[in-house]
Amino acid sequence: MSRSPRLPSVDAPAGAAPRPVPGLAVVVLAALAVLVTAADTYVVVLALPDILTGVGVGLGELQRATPIVGGFLLGYTATLPLLGRLADLRGRVPVLVGCLLLFAFGSLLTATAEALGPAVAGRGLQGIGAGGLVPATLALVADRWPPERRALPLGVVGAVQEAGAVLGPLAGAAVLAVADWRAIFWLNLLLGLGLGAGVLIPARGRRPDPLGLALAVLAALALGLQLAAPAALAEDVTIGLLYVPVVESLAWSTPLVLAAALAGVGLVLRSLAAPDGAVLPLRGARRLAGEVDGLGSALAVVALGSLVWAFAAADPATQIVAYGPVLLPLAAAAGIAFVLHERRAADPVLPVRALRPVGAWGALLVNLLVGVALVAALVDVPLFARSTTTPGDQLGAALVLLRLLIAVPVGAVAGGWLCRVVAPRLVAAAGMALTAGAFVFMTGWDERSLDGAWSTVVLLAAGLGFGLAIAPVNTVLLGVTGADVHGSAGALAVVARSVGMLAGLSLLTAVALRRFTAEVDAIGTPFELCPQTPADCPAYDTATGAAVLTQLHTVFAGAAIAAGLAAIAAVVLLRVDRPATVRGSGRA
Repeated sequence: MSRSPRLPSVDAPAGAAPRPVPGLAVVVLAALAVLVTAADTYVVVLALPDILTGVGVGLGELQRATPIVGGFLLGYTATLPLLGRLADLRGRVPVLVGCLLLFAFGSLLTATAEALGPAVAGRGLQGIGAGGLVPATLALVADRWPPERRALPLGVVGAVQEAGAVLGPLAGAAVLAVADWRAIFWLNLLLGLGLGAGVLIPARGRRPDPLGLALAVLAALALGLQLAAPAALAEDVTIGLLYVPVVESLAWSTPLVLAAALAGVGLVLRSLAAPDGAVLPLRGARRLAGEVDGLGSALAVVALGSLVWAFAAADPATQIVAYGPVLLPLAAAAGIAFVLHERRAADPVLPVRALRPVGAWGALLVNLLVGVALVAALVDVPLFARSTTTPGDQLGAALVLLRLLIAVPVGAVAGGWLCRVVAPRLVAAAGMALTAGAFVFMTGWDERSLDGAWSTVVLLAAGLGFGLAIAPVNTVLLGVTGADVHGSAGALAVVARSVGMLAGLSLLTAVALRRFTAEVDAIGTPFELCPQTPADCPAYDTATGAAVLTQLHTVFAGAAIAAGLAAIAAVVLLRVDRPATVRGSGRA
């Protein structure tokens, strides 16, 4: 990856002050942060049964796991428009650091949770932090490299993000082999704090205020000790007094909480009094509050939050969406109100005018369709493995999926490199066409297909195709929008893919289950097929096995259609036009 000269970004808005180009170290650390948070998603899925047990939820109540998973998705998606806009208004680095601190605090809450509520709150904060990292990092890359040279670094960022799906389960298995599930979140806490400091220090280019730093450390240490409450301290005759409430009726009036609160207030006051080197970047906070579209942000959170929760909380076996009569009308009403408000707002949270180029909204449509196809692979490839060659073997099914996932980062880098010599729309279209073809092959798989080497070729082709589409889509989206809205554009790209995954999972699963039910109803009962030995009826077992394959083939066919539509949309819509200038600034 070549290094661009330290000049203002070539796509800075006309009349805007030159923006500092981020150092390569900042971009690398931001990409590592994306890797850590992406891996965390898959680590938690692996440790979910242990987490539920640790917060008092029995394994017979797995339906109560929905808030833990859904809370992360809700935080990840619903706040993205606001975080993307903040990255444009306040700068990429402050948003990166803030998101890493939120991720670290969410990790602390989850690591110390003894009940379901704090665990859900912690996962929600982790989701907010993880979601905001992606658009800010994409915007950093766009700031550093001009349009004709940014495809490859965008591909590297995409590869790093997708590598989380490969490394996450491996890291989770390694941690769980030597410690309990809480160690995962303690590790996340350390990584979040370390990466936040690593991004902040070289980006500022000056030493932080020593007094402010001391107050920050004191506040964090006091709060961490209160939440963790290690037995060696809490049960000590002397030190344990730090955990005794000063006011008996107020459980949170312990000396540790009071110390954390006082240090926090002191940190805010110090940051306002000495803005040079301040730990908290509060300079211009009042002006920023006036620039941020509060009502538009709230409407976006309600609309996206309702839509995400409707899909995330649904039981695919019985419904497409959960609480549909409430959440879907709420999402529609908030969405309509949001569009009407944004058209009149002086500083909209989502600069809709910047999305007028065909390449901009075309990139979002392609991302939506990619999400639909991708979720089919993530969910149904392991299901197919468990239903055929690895029955009941969770690890074996995960290893089958790994054959697909390991090719995605490779494809992301390759796609970025190809965009230097081939039009991005052709690279993206070729990638999704390759994925569509792979899914078509999967619709013909039988019980022994995964035993052959050809299945590995098909899975690698599907993953490679997904990867090839990442850099071209982001390159076009950031190429047709101005630098002043790159954070918002990156946020919308993530939202489109996330919504595609959630909606695709519900829709494809619902259609597939309907076909499965029809197939099973046509079989008849064991008493009809084997009246003499209904308890041992090979004919019935064979027929139901075929019905399961039909269900999975239906999902693969739906994924093939979605990938094919993505390929067509890429060819037709991923056009590169000159970006329009929108109000705002994209400070690094």
